[in-house]
Amino acid sequence: MSKWFGMILTVILVSFLTISSMQTSALANESSAGGFLTEEGLPPPGANDASCKPSAEHPEPVILVPGTFETMERNFVNLAPLLKEKGYCVYSLNYGYTGAVPASGPIEESAAELKTFIDNVLNVTGAQKVSIVGHSQGGMMPRYYMKNLGGAEKVEDLIGLVPSNHGTEGVAGLTKLTSTGADLASCTACQQQAAGSDFLMRLNEGDETPGDVSYTVVTTRNDEVVVPFTSAFLKGETESVRNITIQDYYPYDQIEHQNIAQDPLAFHFVFDALDHEGPADPQRAVGLFK
Repeated sequence: MSKWFGMILTVILVSFLTISSMQTSALANESSAGGFLTEEGLPPPGANDASCKPSAEHPEPVILVPGTFETMERNFVNLAPLLKEKGYCVYSLNYGYTGAVPASGPIEESAAELKTFIDNVLNVTGAQKVSIVGHSQGGMMPRYYMKNLGGAEKVEDLIGLVPSNHGTEGVAGLTKLTSTGADLASCTACQQQAAGSDFLMRLNEGDETPGDVSYTVVTTRNDEVVVPFTSAFLKGETESVRNITIQDYYPYDQIEHQNIAQDPLAFHFVFDALDHEGPADPQRAVGLFK
């Protein structure tokens, strides 16, 4: 009797240890798979949850890309939790550091960082594509990734909030001051975002909106950074490209460049683009035909 009892106890113990080992291994693999998120630093609320799995309703994870000199937790402190609440898997990154200054390095290198980040997100979520929401440089830089680094096949939507697609003639039109400031700060990305720069000339040569991607641009007439504000607009067919000026739909919204990333009225266009096929339909987004 004691012999059989000992054998049964041994089997139970071995089974317990095997299950525990498998669980530990699974947790370690999950932690390892999401380790790249920890390296990004403090995320905005609701973002960078490695355990999030995209739903059938929202199959593409949303990648939030901050603007020049910005970090993800500052730039998307309002948008990230709202997207999470709507059921999206939300991810964000910091990039392009020059010393301690974020999003200031060469845009080509920043785009390569974005490529690696998106590949990791696709791997950890099992998704086939992502959607991107970017502010300022963060709305333009992904276009380099899409045009030159194979990203167009991995992106469903690119939504730019005041993106610097064709650069700026200077903060509030002060081109000389902007150029001097960029040089003093050793901000290569600032120089590359000057209107007419070699970088932007190459980026916008030929097709500005490549791939089977929906492009939405949301800008404001009060943009004092991307000057003129129409510099944000992209050329392309209306079926896949939509350029929206927020005052055309919310005349009393006098939001400017920096704060548009916190503007709940601007978010209406973001949500509309993400929730439907194709780019945002501004009339649908503001509720005229809901």
